[in-house]
Amino acid sequence: MDAREAARLLGVKVETLYSYASRRWVRSFPSGRHREKYYLRDDLERLRHRADARLGHEAVAAGALRWGEPVLSSALTEIRPDGPWYRGHPVVELAQTARFEAVAELLWTGILPATVQPWPRPRARASGRFRGPANPVDAMLAGLSSTRLARYRGQEASSAPTRTRRRGGAAAGRAVTEPSGPELVWTLIGLVAAACGRPPANALAAPDVASGVQRALGAAARSARLLESTLVACADHELNASSFAARVAASTGADLEACLLAALAAFSGPRHGAESARVQALVTEAGRPERARATLLARVRRGEGLPGFGHRLYPAGDPRGALLLSLASRQPHPAPALAVLRSLVSEAEGLGLGAPTVDVGLLAVAHALRLPAFAGQVLFCIGRSAGWVAHVTEQRSSGELLRPRARYVGPRAPGAR
Repeated sequence: MDAREAARLLGVKVETLYSYASRRWVRSFPSGRHREKYYLRDDLERLRHRADARLGHEAVAAGALRWGEPVLSSALTEIRPDGPWYRGHPVVELAQTARFEAVAELLWTGILPATVQPWPRPRARASGRFRGPANPVDAMLAGLSSTRLARYRGQEASSAPTRTRRRGGAAAGRAVTEPSGPELVWTLIGLVAAACGRPPANALAAPDVASGVQRALGAAARSARLLESTLVACADHELNASSFAARVAASTGADLEACLLAALAAFSGPRHGAESARVQALVTEAGRPERARATLLARVRRGEGLPGFGHRLYPAGDPRGALLLSLASRQPHPAPALAVLRSLVSEAEGLGLGAPTVDVGLLAVAHALRLPAFAGQVLFCIGRSAGWVAHVTEQRSSGELLRPRARYVGPRAPGAR
């Protein structure tokens, strides 16, 4: 938006808008017409919602659900300027030193183990039913739903489940067998392998999660360490949309598989899990490193958003994106697309369009390892599954039902008060 439109949206003078920009509350970039600048609508909307939230309790609640203030307490992840901290441990450090399984145990139990035992593999496998070129996220949704259905049918035919959890509390309903968090992580890996046309059994036989993901995606064996760092960097990020969806389902007493299905459904949306795919579209549009600047300017002049640049929680830049870009740049023989992506990052920062987010880092990892672009979504999803399980566990322990209220703004009958 130009300066007058932006000031009108905020309800302030143009001079005040300039002040906001100088404080970096709003990002601006050259319009290509003399000294005129454009301002990002997302930044403007965020400022407007914050201003609305000062008007009272109702506005505060509404603003919170629109990407605003905290709405519940959690002991899992703290967002700091230097990146997320999992239960007091900095992610930037964990991603370079810790095993994924250890980080998952940290999120689930609060203890970071020095060594980790091999995780149990899933007892029920529906992975083989989803061979073919299916989108891996769709395959995870369909496959986990199928696995859950098969498990329930098997339980109905069995009179002696081995491990049970009462749905809705100790006195409600029949007991149902619930898979563990590790089993569900491995289930997702098997489904990814099947979606990529590879034998799930080979991925599930890997000694650890990172190696399992490497086999599922068909990456070289040397890539396991980078993949592990990526999984750790994505393991949790407070109350993002998919984690909140998992918590809402958990608050109703839904079983763990159902909660992960809720998270996966939210993750499948183009504004969440598919963000790295949108960054890939930007890379494809540029085509060559020397066209990066022109591509970025053309995008913003058309009023289109720039996926993967500028994170609301990290005004100075997303440390996860910077870390993954750095690690990816150290890999030998990357795909040519990585050079295009790096040029886009450099030009975006030079134009003041924002620093790269974790989604850019995920795509960089995919290109560094010569994997399909969708590998970024897969890594995000499998890494975040550890956080989903942690959020489900924490929400269950609170015993609270998440049920926000709505403010009715629709039509009323004539004369109604």
